[in-house]
Amino acid sequence: MSNEKGSISVFQKYLTLWVIICMVIGVLVGQFLPHIPEFLNKFEFAGISIPMAILIWLMIYPMMMKVDFQSVKNVGKNPKGLFVTWVVNWLIKPFTMYGIASLFFFVIFKAFITPELATEYLAGAVLLGAAPCTAMVFVWSTLTKGNPAYTVVQVATNDLIILIAFVPIVKFLLGVSDVTVPLSTLFFSVILFVVIPLAAGILTRIIVTKNQGKDYFENTFVHKFDGITTIGLLLTLIMIFSFQGRVIIENPLHIVLIAVPLILQTFLVFGIAYIACKVLKLPHDIAAPAGMIGASNFFELAVAVAVALFGTSSPAALATTVGVLTEVPVMLFLVRIANKTSNWFSTNSNKPN
Repeated sequence: MSNEKGSISVFQKYLTLWVIICMVIGVLVGQFLPHIPEFLNKFEFAGISIPMAILIWLMIYPMMMKVDFQSVKNVGKNPKGLFVTWVVNWLIKPFTMYGIASLFFFVIFKAFITPELATEYLAGAVLLGAAPCTAMVFVWSTLTKGNPAYTVVQVATNDLIILIAFVPIVKFLLGVSDVTVPLSTLFFSVILFVVIPLAAGILTRIIVTKNQGKDYFENTFVHKFDGITTIGLLLTLIMIFSFQGRVIIENPLHIVLIAVPLILQTFLVFGIAYIACKVLKLPHDIAAPAGMIGASNFFELAVAVAVALFGTSSPAALATTVGVLTEVPVMLFLVRIANKTSNWFSTNSNKPN
């Protein structure tokens, strides 16, 4: 256990430095070694990068091994965390995104952004706000010592709600009539980032426990994977920024202008969910993932819809791309906030609330 704590604490101690270094390396790779991201981009299915998926697998596999069927059943004893994420993701988040993005694009930044451009940037922002909860949530849950089973149920239920709520919310906020959910992206994401790693984790747990015992599994085997999440995060940052290196260099001002409301929205929604969990007296291992799920965006889905509706080179697609760029650095900062405020909460998630 000490290794895990050590690796995470060292990483978080120099969090800003690590993030900046990885962002710079990624941009430099994209600019001066473009054949690398171009080659990696060839391995894509339903709008999802397979190399990125492999990195995410590496990061969430250790967490998935900690999930067992009994802990999943126990989630029903503590449903308040689920209610928090559902309310925040679907009744608050899309509308605060619309309000904040409109304020910045049409009022505060009107000297830099034309009304036509602002309208498309707003569309991209709303697509991000209406598509919550990327697979990276499992990583944030791991770093905040979240309840693995509870996080799985939170993510799975939100992915199901997307099928019903995403299209009407986007149509209502944007007045766009031809919005469709790219079901291939959604279903492939669920299979790739929930079903497969969860099945692999549970199978590993069963086999190792059967052969070596539960004590060996929990105290020795699981900790063989300590530090993998940190390494995976650093590589993910480099990969994301290498993919978008040229976009960043060609549109630096507008990327900053788009990033401002997106970042403010992320902090706001995290705060709402996190404080709601505090008010409801939920334990930290439920509250932290709930805040992360509220703050996180399903950027793969948002980018796919933006490209389908407005085109690959559209301002709306650029706005969703900025969401990709800001996701990891901002969420890592929120991880640090959650860990530093863990003493606000109780630590036992097995006690019904």
